[in-house]
Amino acid sequence: MQPSIDIGGTQAGFAARLRILALALLVLPAFAFAQGGAPKGNPRLASLGIEVWPEYDRPAALVILKGALAEGVKLPATVTLRLPAASGGAAAVAYSDTADGNLLNLKHEFAQAGEYVALKFDAPTRFFHIEFYEPIATNAPARSFRYVWPGDLAADRVMAVVQEPATAIDVVVEPNLDLPSTGQDGLRYRAGDLGARDAGKPLPIAVRYTKTDARPSAEILNPARTAVAVPAQAPPPSTAMVPAAATGGLPDWAFPLGGFVLLGLGGGALILWQWRRSARAAAPAGSFCGKCGAPLVAGHRFCGSCGAKAA
Repeated sequence: MQPSIDIGGTQAGFAARLRILALALLVLPAFAFAQGGAPKGNPRLASLGIEVWPEYDRPAALVILKGALAEGVKLPATVTLRLPAASGGAAAVAYSDTADGNLLNLKHEFAQAGEYVALKFDAPTRFFHIEFYEPIATNAPARSFRYVWPGDLAADRVMAVVQEPATAIDVVVEPNLDLPSTGQDGLRYRAGDLGARDAGKPLPIAVRYTKTDARPSAEILNPARTAVAVPAQAPPPSTAMVPAAATGGLPDWAFPLGGFVLLGLGGGALILWQWRRSARAAAPAGSFCGKCGAPLVAGHRFCGSCGAKAA
């Protein structure tokens, strides 16, 4: 029989209790989420928008959550949402002053919670905006995606929107969203009012379609955004050839030749200037032309530069 150890009144015992408490605080949230219950203490939503955009800008499904807290909720309000673990967390967490206002980054934190990633933030206003991506299989023409809203907050009204991928056919959405429209981007959307939802009641949204084009919708609609291939090594500017059409039809060799000519003229002018300066310094006083100032050669009656008669 092993002796019992009394840790109640010792310093080591106090430290051990602290470690146990810290471990419990870490485990309890994950345990609660793993049981499938909604996070406790969440405020109520006046409205919730759930948008699913399969293959919009990458081979994955973009999910957008747009929440509006109820009028009576005290701000700032702490909100905890569960995101699918496959998402790796939110790609964007933001808030705005109005429903359609500018989005501002919102400080947040993540915690692993079983099959979910728990996202927690303090909403300073009534409106928040969350985006995340979930993988979607695109290796076959027949494709499908399913997102389940876990019911973490009660909402007085839930609106669901599914964006149909570009070039997709045979699109089927569940639940049936009976408000079709075409957006300014040229893509078709299906929307529906799903009414009020209680906290803890999951809401699945599924979409099936056929698509043979491997490109995402954004690339199909705007191919110009695709990066242009660049040669591995472009010639340096100093040695790059200039097309004849851009230079009035002159041959390529005309430019180097012109450069050499200009260099020679500049060098000749510099040599002449230096010679005249040396000649002036070496010649005796009064042996310069009175008209142009050039040095006079002894015995010559006329200036060798301008032809004026020597004095």
